Amino acid sequence: MKLLVLDGNSILNRAFYGIKLLTTRDGRYTNAIYGFLAIYLSLKDQYRPDAVAVAFDVKAPTFRHGLYEGYKAQRRGMPEELAEQLPVLKELLAAMGLAVLETPGWEADDILGTLAAQCGDDTECVLATGDRDSLQLVREGVQVWLAATKMGRPETRKYDPAAVQEEYGVSPHQLIDVKALMGDSSDNIPGVAGVGAKTAQALVARFGGLDALYAALDDPFIKPGLREKLAQGRDSAYLSRKLGTIDCAAPVPADVAAYVPRPPDSARVTRMMAELEMFKLLERLGLPPAESAPDTAPVKQREMREEHDLTALLGRLRARQAAYFIPQFVGEPQRSGELLEGLTFAEPDRDAFAPSGSLQFFIFCKELLEDGGVAKYACDTKLLWHFCFQNDINAQNIVFDAALAAYLRSPGASGYDAQRLLREYGCGDFATLCKVLEQELRENGQYALLRDIELPLARVLARMERAGVAVDAGRIGRFGQALDARMQELTGEVTALAGQSFNLNSPRQLGEVLFGKLQLRPPKKTKTGAAWSTDAEVLESLRGEHQIIDGILEYRTLAKLKSTYCEGLLKEITSGGRIHSTLNQTETRTGRISSSEPNLQNIPIRTELGRELRRCFVARPGWVLVDADYSQIELRVMAAMAGEEAMLRAFKAKEDIHTITASQVFGLPPALVTPALRTRAKAVNFGIIYGIGPFSLAKDIGVSVKEAQAYIKGYLDHYPKVRECRARLIGQAKERGYAETLYGRRRPLPELNSSQRPLREFGERVAVNMPVQGTAADIIKIAMVRVERRLAREGLRAQLILQVHDELVAEAPPEEAETVAALLREEMSAAATLSVPLEVEVSVGESWDEAH
Repeated sequence: MKLLVLDGNSILNRAFYGIKLLTTRDGRYTNAIYGFLAIYLSLKDQYRPDAVAVAFDVKAPTFRHGLYEGYKAQRRGMPEELAEQLPVLKELLAAMGLAVLETPGWEADDILGTLAAQCGDDTECVLATGDRDSLQLVREGVQVWLAATKMGRPETRKYDPAAVQEEYGVSPHQLIDVKALMGDSSDNIPGVAGVGAKTAQALVARFGGLDALYAALDDPFIKPGLREKLAQGRDSAYLSRKLGTIDCAAPVPADVAAYVPRPPDSARVTRMMAELEMFKLLERLGLPPAESAPDTAPVKQREMREEHDLTALLGRLRARQAAYFIPQFVGEPQRSGELLEGLTFAEPDRDAFAPSGSLQFFIFCKELLEDGGVAKYACDTKLLWHFCFQNDINAQNIVFDAALAAYLRSPGASGYDAQRLLREYGCGDFATLCKVLEQELRENGQYALLRDIELPLARVLARMERAGVAVDAGRIGRFGQALDARMQELTGEVTALAGQSFNLNSPRQLGEVLFGKLQLRPPKKTKTGAAWSTDAEVLESLRGEHQIIDGILEYRTLAKLKSTYCEGLLKEITSGGRIHSTLNQTETRTGRISSSEPNLQNIPIRTELGRELRRCFVARPGWVLVDADYSQIELRVMAAMAGEEAMLRAFKAKEDIHTITASQVFGLPPALVTPALRTRAKAVNFGIIYGIGPFSLAKDIGVSVKEAQAYIKGYLDHYPKVRECRARLIGQAKERGYAETLYGRRRPLPELNSSQRPLREFGERVAVNMPVQGTAADIIKIAMVRVERRLAREGLRAQLILQVHDELVAEAPPEEAETVAALLREEMSAAATLSVPLEVEVSVGESWDEAH
């Protein structure tokens, strides 16, 4: 029999802090519940247990508090955002049929230990926790799986006795004595003053345990200073061992069979998860969809009928002058509209499914979609446009997209497919859903955002995806070979500096070299101190400490370029020699377009390596690329929103804003501003938009925190309306619960009301950044629509093929290049009317780099 025991509080905490705050449409926090369930389902899929128990702490003193008054005394209370999710999770787990265990006077760890002790020859056990304290319970037949969330996804690390021994150099049971010596700041277990993790592990590995260590204090292995610390801390060590030992006699049922899950209360689980808007997780549970969502009348199951007489269906749609339909695609296509399986129409009394695969279907689609007298309400119109382009259908009067409408309503949701939205909104049919969403957008003042920007943009993105961009595969291959050669050189240089060979791609081996052999001071350790962090932040902080750091950082940069772009791009090239990236319209909370498969948004721009990559993106033979880039659009938006006269004057006079800012902040005439001062002013200019603080600015431009603080103060003193604008945006977001662009795009900000200061500060940064960045994103979307329409209106063969941040790239025959360049500049400049002009830089070339 296989038993899975979850440390409820520990995993819930990991989920809460591992996932950004999520809320339902009515404002309830859900991120911890979502993360917990995602971790549980992942564990369940991996382990396939026969029995499951979830243990929780009870807010009451335990026997450990009686032993030591200071036990966990420094622990802060649970954040309100997390506390409100705890009882909901417990109720949901019980409804799912799982055993929820909590016993006053005992901790969840003790319950884990008690159940693990029951596992024997015919029962194995996995203890799932986010806390390493439970590693002491590992033995034959009992594993600990450390569960966490990383980037919003479940992640698990598994420990059996061998894994514990390998990482810590001691057996699982000996970890109790390691903690007795080193203490535990999170639980306020004192340990022995001055004894850290590495020393504690070495002592226990050498002597076997606390008793043997104190019986051999005169051993020459123990240096005099350490011997004195151990002698003085003897009582504290033995107290700490009692506090840190998990008690395996908690009063919970011992029979593992008691934890076999009961049949779930499907209706209750379904209703609760519908209220929490967790529809994808509901699908993973394999339960039926909700009968109704909260605050709605019960929804009756609609009859679905396959429609054989498509001529009659077309007649009915024309008579109603409206068609509400969901395109059904085979699998989960990203851009393959040709994989259309059929269309499901919402008729007044039932749903009618029109299957594809026949000539009659395509005639029906062409007649319907090209009929301007029928208003079309659909879902995911970008894929529908792919189908239209594939089949030479000139669709007319597409007036609504439920997915785009839902995205504008809730930009942080995990998905916008039609079935999810029907469940979320409690609608029995697609027509009702569209009417509900349309009404919400009109009430929020967002309908024009859908109608004028997002809907026409879906057509533009579909056409761009189909066009793709040509690449020089040979050049990419040669670039990859050059990177390989340089990486080989760097490997030799780094290992020579280290004085030994090691795998540069192994964080563990790298940590041992840097902090073990070379004795660099580690700025950041893992919780236990058993391993060193070697992430980018740590390595950057070590620049200048040793020559080896620069080599390692360069190696990592090249390795990422090679794997992500050289190898990644080559895999994506089609037989036509082009790459067709997917342009995502509903991914970001700011409204920016993102790209995937491959991601072309993150190709470096200002480095020589990035330029070499851009040289690999080329025009088709005999054509050219026309590149148009907004100049400092976000700064211009900020200047307009703030009404800051000095910045507006500089932009209108076409002066260099960074030089003007440096002149203002540093009190110098513009002619005396050095390149270094201009660079610092540029960092402040953009940093203000992103809510940068003195510490981050100091790190970015290589000055002291005090200097960076002075730069920020000087900037805001000379641009007081920017300071006022920041305060106004934060105040409005707190009052409304969301940040908003000039075009009505919203981003909910529950973080602003958080009881936790870091989350509140994050919310304040977003409250300033989102209106600026989101407005810039709206403007370039408007520009894309205007450019596409103008190209068609003038009968040009040129077409848009790339959008990266504030940059548009068109591919054109050389005789159209001058016309297209002028067209791009005109349409992008006129995309928005602000109190500051929008400047567009346009150039032409045979490669992306040459055109930029």
